[in-house]
Amino acid sequence: MPEPQPWLRGRVAIVTGAGKGIGRATAEAIARAGAHVVLAARTASHLDELAQKIHDAGGGATAVPADVSRSDDVERLFELASRIGPPTALVCAAAVLYKAPFEETVLEIWDQTLRVNLTGTYLCCRAAFAPMRRAGGGRIVNLASLSGVYATEKFPGLAAYNVSKFGVIGLTEAIAVEGRPHGIVAISISPGAVDTEMLRRANPQLRAGLTPAQVAALIVSMVNGPIVPASGANIPLFSNA
Repeated sequence: MPEPQPWLRGRVAIVTGAGKGIGRATAEAIARAGAHVVLAARTASHLDELAQKIHDAGGGATAVPADVSRSDDVERLFELASRIGPPTALVCAAAVLYKAPFEETVLEIWDQTLRVNLTGTYLCCRAAFAPMRRAGGGRIVNLASLSGVYATEKFPGLAAYNVSKFGVIGLTEAIAVEGRPHGIVAISISPGAVDTEMLRRANPQLRAGLTPAQVAALIVSMVNGPIVPASGANIPLFSNA
């Protein structure tokens, strides 16, 4: 009996936050799995460099500079992706983190954090829903954080970030419920300390126990595997340090 074809092969996948960190590693891993990956982030030069790297390795990639907190940018991202094929895989990894004591968390910090981390995820998932429904299904992975998981240790200065990641987990549960009749699967992944530039800026003393490549490998293995029964789940990834 032939082995089933990996789910990602031949599909169009959108990865936000693809310029750096987990998003970049995930985009590379998805391309290696055989999907055409649409790279989204705010810095065009990061995307162009990554797209060239993927092409050089024999993969397919399209760079689309976009700010996920802007609805017009998200609409343009999905419109361009749809020209390649139905975007039936989505990984929302775009995020910002501003560290500030709660009393000094001004409205600008609060608004910007929630606009990118939560509203940006909502906008992308909403834009993905219709093409996935028309295609008969799709798979969504949203990057949350242990910072957004109930009863895990929290660090001072991250109130806005923590709230945004709590929201991502709740949003993912809601998408899973409404997506189930249409074959749309949604899960969230909540890593602990991952060796990224964002973590190093936020807490230089914190020792990372995970690498972006490790998180990316998990995402691809889940999307390629029997993920359907897990729809709506949040998967915490604790540090190995």
